[in-house]
Amino acid sequence: MKARKEQDPEEEDATKLQNDTVNMSDDVAETDNVADETLAEEDTEDIVVKYSKLNDSYLRLMAEFDNYRKRTLREKADLIKSGGEAALTGLLPVIDDFERALDNIRHTEDMTAIVQGIDLIYNKFMAYLSHQGVKAIEAVGQSFDTEHFEAIAAIPAPEEAMKGKVLECIQTGYTLYDKVIRHAKVVVGE
Repeated sequence: MKARKEQDPEEEDATKLQNDTVNMSDDVAETDNVADETLAEEDTEDIVVKYSKLNDSYLRLMAEFDNYRKRTLREKADLIKSGGEAALTGLLPVIDDFERALDNIRHTEDMTAIVQGIDLIYNKFMAYLSHQGVKAIEAVGQSFDTEHFEAIAAIPAPEEAMKGKVLECIQTGYTLYDKVIRHAKVVVGE
């Protein structure tokens, strides 16, 4: 075995310096770890607080949207239920006129007065429909158009100029604000 060498004093100082440096770095690392843990705890608390606020905000927004959706569905249902109310209340005076006319038909022998009364009721009813946007489609003498007319028969035209035109209207067609709600049934000349 070799005898143990004695260390050089310079080497001894270098070793001590190295050991001191290692010990100091361990102390600094421990201090950094404690600081990092404290910062991590604070960051975690901040994140939890932010998450809670965002989650609360999200839940409130979802509740508001759900209330809005329910309210609009309820309003839409109410409009559907009572949407025709104005149209129907406008028809009530026409019904009253018909009731009076029927009562007078049973007691009156003057047919011209009855015809005039029914004609007045018809005109009142057509004025009401016109006010609601319903208009009769003018058919006789018009060129045949499949957008407005439905041909139920074709007959020879009495004149050459009447070919392809409506000769007779069997059932009146109607539009509601320029949209056809019932096609006019017509006889067309060929």
